[in-house]
Amino acid sequence: MNKLLNIAQAGPRQFVREYAFKSDLKIKWVRPEKISCIKPEKSGDLSKLPPLNADETLPEFRGCKELEGASETVKSMFKLANNPNYLTTHFYRDEMVKEVQRHAQDFGSMEAKLAKMTATIRRYQEHMDVHPRDKIIKVRLKELIDKRKKFLKYLRRWDYPRFEWILEKLDLVYKPPPAHFHWITRKESLQKLTDTYCNQLKEDRMDAYHDELKAQQIPFIEEAIKKMELVRKEQIACEVPVTVTVKQINDAKKELEQLLKLRDEADKAAIRQKNDESYN
Repeated sequence: MNKLLNIAQAGPRQFVREYAFKSDLKIKWVRPEKISCIKPEKSGDLSKLPPLNADETLPEFRGCKELEGASETVKSMFKLANNPNYLTTHFYRDEMVKEVQRHAQDFGSMEAKLAKMTATIRRYQEHMDVHPRDKIIKVRLKELIDKRKKFLKYLRRWDYPRFEWILEKLDLVYKPPPAHFHWITRKESLQKLTDTYCNQLKEDRMDAYHDELKAQQIPFIEEAIKKMELVRKEQIACEVPVTVTVKQINDAKKELEQLLKLRDEADKAAIRQKNDESYN
């Protein structure tokens, strides 16, 4: 009770907000857009499935002699496009497995499993683009992406050359989880933006100061040459030890000629660029 009375009698206290960051600079922070985990940008799928051929026949009826002489109506009944979607998914899955399988009967190796999952994931992603509110497919897609990540993590640990090879064949990108996870906050982002702004401002001012000194370099060397020649003449006339040599004066003149040449070239380039901009 006494502590509460002491706090009340102490007068108004100044509270400091530690969860925000206020900057006097005109810096605006926009929270990055959240990408869904089912999108190809987050799952690591760099390419999509190839478009389905309109005349593609069901795999088990390819080369059937009875279909060759049948009518178009009968042939359309055995096309993939006119059959359930799961048959198209199986078709893409088998085609992708053929690219990575170790032999003709290989359907259970790590590479074949990853190919099956990748084909199904891309089929589900195409479905979600058309039907974004399909909750059942969305949950299946999330679970399948997580399962494929576990398989890739295992393969990366135990057979790294094969891991790199499967990523190249399936056109995937593996994104390992971060070692230290932290939330993106407005305060931290504004601090980083302020540091970047201050560093850029410092560099701009240093460049401006460098250009200013560079512009004063030619008049400085011209005046230095005149003073060195005058000092040399006075020392010779007064018969005192000469401290300014002819070599020093010649070196200064050569440096002046190089600077004048560079300035002329820069002026010509600026005029040429200005003419090109006006012509365009």
